[in-house]
Amino acid sequence: MKKFKLLCLFGLIAFLPVLVGCATSFPVGGFYTKLNLPISADASVKSMKSGTVECKSILGMVATGDVSYEAAMKQAGITKINHADWDVENILGIIGIYKLTVYGE
Repeated sequence: MKKFKLLCLFGLIAFLPVLVGCATSFPVGGFYTKLNLPISADASVKSMKSGTVECKSILGMVATGDVSYEAAMKQAGITKINHADWDVENILGIIGIYKLTVYGE
């Protein structure tokens, strides 16, 4: 029983940095994060089309995808960007889904 308590204590100490984290430019939940953040805006461009691109992260060890402005613009046939939004969903640092949506003409 004493070994079990000691093991639990070490597990808690090892998990503590996940709860505390570091300062970031956007809010981060230790267990779950789901955000929609604006990136930029240009009122002189009409927002008639939208293109969305996505990348995924697994365990913070492997990440794949192209979440560039160019990829989103190409996907929708946009030549000028009005504004862009960034969507983030991360579950326990195990699965992360990051999306960029651009709006323009």
